[in-house]
Amino acid sequence: MKKHFIKVVLSSVIVMASFSSCKNSSSSSKNVSRATGWKINAKEGGFQYNSDFKEQETPPGTVFVEGGTFTKGKVQDDIMHDWNNTPTQQHVQSFYMDETEVTNVMYLEYLDYLKAVYPPDNPNYANIYKGALPDTLVWRNRLGFNETMTNNYLRHPAYAEYPVVGVNWVQASQYAEWRTDRVNEVMLEREGFLADDAKYKVLNGEIGGTFSTEAYLNNPESVYGGQIDSLQGKQKKDSINAFAKRSSGVIMPEYRLPTETEWEYAAQALVGTREYNNYRGRKKYPWEGDYTRNGQRVGRGDQLANFKQGKGDYGGIAGWSDDGADITAQVKSYKPNDFGLYDMAGNVSEWVADVYRPIVDDEISDFNYYRGNVFMKKAIGEDGKVEILEDQIVYDTLPNGKIVAVNLPGEIKEVPVGDEETYLRTNFDHSDNRGYRDGDPGSSRFFQRFSDESENRKMYDSPKHKVERDSTGNLVRQYDTSNYRTSLINDEVRVYKGGSWRDRAFWLDPAQRRYLPQYMATDDIGFRCAMSRVGSKSKTKNKSVRHKKAK
Repeated sequence: MKKHFIKVVLSSVIVMASFSSCKNSSSSSKNVSRATGWKINAKEGGFQYNSDFKEQETPPGTVFVEGGTFTKGKVQDDIMHDWNNTPTQQHVQSFYMDETEVTNVMYLEYLDYLKAVYPPDNPNYANIYKGALPDTLVWRNRLGFNETMTNNYLRHPAYAEYPVVGVNWVQASQYAEWRTDRVNEVMLEREGFLADDAKYKVLNGEIGGTFSTEAYLNNPESVYGGQIDSLQGKQKKDSINAFAKRSSGVIMPEYRLPTETEWEYAAQALVGTREYNNYRGRKKYPWEGDYTRNGQRVGRGDQLANFKQGKGDYGGIAGWSDDGADITAQVKSYKPNDFGLYDMAGNVSEWVADVYRPIVDDEISDFNYYRGNVFMKKAIGEDGKVEILEDQIVYDTLPNGKIVAVNLPGEIKEVPVGDEETYLRTNFDHSDNRGYRDGDPGSSRFFQRFSDESENRKMYDSPKHKVERDSTGNLVRQYDTSNYRTSLINDEVRVYKGGSWRDRAFWLDPAQRRYLPQYMATDDIGFRCAMSRVGSKSKTKNKSVRHKKAK
C-alpha cells in the first residue's frame, strides 16, 4: 500500500512537472504562441509578427500629447453672442501634434517634390503642382502696401521658419497625405525594407511612379511603378519578410489635420496645472493667468503671443511694449505651452479637420468628438485586388475656380461604403456623416413636409454656386443669386481655431471657434498636422513610474 501511494505521488509529480514544463516553454518565449504553442516568426514560415514592438515612436516634427478628460467649450462671457461652443465634458485619446505650425520651408519641400515627380510641363500633371501652390495674393489690400509679402513671404529665406499662409483646408489635408508617404518611406528604408536611395531615384526621374503607403500595404508590387523589386533593401534576403505589413510595426499611422477637440485640448495644456477651475474650463489662455503679458520675474511684462494689441497696433511701440512682430513671427519666438507646443495662441489661426456647426452634439459622442466623417472603402477590381490609380488623376474644381488633384498616381481608388458594410449596423448607416443630427434631413423641424428634391429640406440654406470647366477647359461660373439664402454654413465649411496676428486678445482663447469655406485661404490662417497614437494611453516610461509608485 505504501509503495503504491509513493508510486502515485511520484507519477502525479511527474505529470505536474510536465504540464509546468509545457506552460513555461510556451510562455517563456515571446516567439511561441500562447494560443496554439506554434512558433511565431519561424524561418520555415507560418505566422509572422513583430513581437519585439515596444511602443510607437514619436513621429518627425511632433510632440506627444497624452489624452484625458477636459471641458471643451467657452465658459467666459461670450461678447460676440455666437453661443457656438457651449461647455461639454469630453475625453480625448492620446495623439501626436506638430510642435509648430507648418512653416514655409516645410511646405516648399512639398512643392519641390511635386514639381520634380510630376513636372508641370507634362499636360497630364499640369494641375498637380499648380493646385498645391499657396495663394500669395492673400497679402494684398486695396488700401495697403503689402507687395513685399506677396512677392517674398513664401520663398525668401528670411521667412523660411515663418508659418505658411494662403493655404486652404483642402491643400492642408493633401499636404498631410503626402507627408505620411514620405515619412513611411524613410521608416521602410531605415528598417531595410527599401534601399536607401529609393526616394532619390524617384526625384531624379530614374524610375517612374512613386510610393504610396496604402498601395504598399495592399499591393506592394504596384509601388514605384511596379519596380519595387529593384529598390528593396536587406530584407529582400529573407523572402518571408520581403515586404513590411501593419503587423511589422514599422508603418506609421497617417498624418492629418487635428480634430477641433484635439486642438482645443492640446492648446489648453491642462497637464501643467492641478487647479480645479482650470479642469472645469476656466483656463483662459494656453498659459497660466488671465493676462497676455509675462508675470514671471524673468521677462516680466513681455507679451506671450503675437496678436493685435489695439486698433492700428500690431506690434507695440518700437523699442518697448513690443511683441516682436507686426505680421507673423518666426516659429518658436514665444514659450511653448506645457505640452511643448508653440504658438497655440496668436501668430496664425489654424485649420482643424471638423465641419462647422454651431452646436456640439455631446449627447451622441463625448469620446474623440469629431464632425466630418465620410466613411470610404478600397475599391476591389475583378481580379480581387485593390484598384491602383496608376495614370488616372482625378481633379476637382473648387468653387473659386482653383483645380486640385483628388488623388496622385499610384494611390488606391476609394469609394463610399454601401449596404454591404452598413446593413444591420447600429453605429453608422451610410457613408457621409458630416450633417448627422445637425444639417441632415432629419435635423429640420418640418422636413417630412418637403419632397426629396426640395432644397428646403436642408436645415442650412447656404448659397449653391456652380463652377465647372467646359470641354475646351474654360471656367464656367454660375453664381447663386437667390434672395432666400439664410446661411453660409454647409458641409464644405471648416473650423479654424486660435487667434492670429490680425486678431485681438479675445480670440486667443482656445475655446473660440470660427469657420471659413474649405476652398478659401487668408494671410492669417495656417495649419499643423497631428497623428493618432496607437497602443497605450501613456508613454511606457510613465506607466513604469506609476507601477513603481503603486508597489
